[in-house]
Amino acid sequence: MKRMNNTRYPFYFIAAGLISLLLGLLCGLLAGFQYVIPEFIKETLPFNALRPLHTLSVVSWVLLTAIGGVYYYLGQNNSGNSRYQNLIKTHFWIFMLTGFSITLSYLFKNFAGKEYLEFPSYFYFPIVLGWILFGINYFKTLAASFKSWPVYYWMWATGIVLMIYHFTEAHLWLLPYFKEHFVQNVALQWKAGGSYVGSWNMLVYGTAIYVMTKIGNDDRYAKSGKAFFFYFLGLTNLMFGWAHHVYIVPTAPWIRYLAYGISMTEWIILVSIIYDWKKNLSKDSKTEFTLAYQFMRLADFWVFLNIILALLISIPAINLFTHGTHITVAHSMGTTIGINTLILLSSVTYILESNSGLIAVKRVKIGIRIFNISFLLFWISLLLMGVKKAYWIYFNQALTFGKFQESMHWFYSLFVLFGFGILAGLYLIVFELLKNIKKQLSQSLV
Repeated sequence: MKRMNNTRYPFYFIAAGLISLLLGLLCGLLAGFQYVIPEFIKETLPFNALRPLHTLSVVSWVLLTAIGGVYYYLGQNNSGNSRYQNLIKTHFWIFMLTGFSITLSYLFKNFAGKEYLEFPSYFYFPIVLGWILFGINYFKTLAASFKSWPVYYWMWATGIVLMIYHFTEAHLWLLPYFKEHFVQNVALQWKAGGSYVGSWNMLVYGTAIYVMTKIGNDDRYAKSGKAFFFYFLGLTNLMFGWAHHVYIVPTAPWIRYLAYGISMTEWIILVSIIYDWKKNLSKDSKTEFTLAYQFMRLADFWVFLNIILALLISIPAINLFTHGTHITVAHSMGTTIGINTLILLSSVTYILESNSGLIAVKRVKIGIRIFNISFLLFWISLLLMGVKKAYWIYFNQALTFGKFQESMHWFYSLFVLFGFGILAGLYLIVFELLKNIKKQLSQSLV
């Protein structure tokens, strides 16, 4: 009789993450169609349902794939991790059932939460329970080696703990004090949102350093003073960098000044790390992990572009014009797709390449090419749409909203066209990765 191998659940997390990416892309494309054809499936799936479904799916892609990668890497490097398989299994099914239930609540138009967390507040409890189980597993597995942790272990630990804290903070609006004070309510909403994004970035960037360390077969950088300096710089961004989102909220001036200074360091961390890694990487390593290397190199390109954009929109005088426009969307898309998604795809391909290799590498490379060209054009179109909207808001208010929307028709058409290219490229990549994961799972049956 066949039984499941203990390494299966990390692959289940990763596979669920990849499927979430496909669903997120589909929901995003359908929402884009509604910009061009307002009545498109409006009765069945209106924009106010597609947007939270898109957000849920994309966030699930980032979190599930990062978590699956961490579980897999813990299992590879710590034999004691096998003792906690029931925790991993319970964590997986809690997240799956919760995600399915939240999806149903959106489909039935049950939006009882806050922006980006529109689901009913009682879903807070199973989500936090899943993170607590993750934390118990993580710290029990690594407690014995605490004093010699490389930087990526610290980043993963920080991400887990602060995700629990900031996700809880994001639900403090349920308390009467915040319900009754509008300014504090808005400030807390954006503060918590920025910080829990920073928390999952710790998981993703820790994964990036782990993968780069293993591809280069050199753990020295992960234990160096420079790596830990950048870790603390990243931690400072997580704790305080959120404040550049609330320039327009009447908060204390020192919060804005502090946020402005800290935001100037954004992503310098990752640029330096990837630059050092690429400079010292051997040709053999690039060949052995060709796809993982290619994804990480593309992530470096998008880090560079997003640094420029982030620095610009962090300047208060510019932020006044860009806040609430498609430029903010370009910033978030550049981070979620251009950086996080490429790092996570590098992690997934590294796992597959380090096992039995990848089949259909050529198809994945074609998908990468389609994706990168489409995403660059998509990102530029968002910037142009943002500039046009900012100009309309501040310099052309005589033009009615209806006329403005008509003038944006061709921009929306290009937005959808390039979005379809992103979908085509990533679908080609993801389907090949899912086939390879299926192959890995079939081999784990003994």
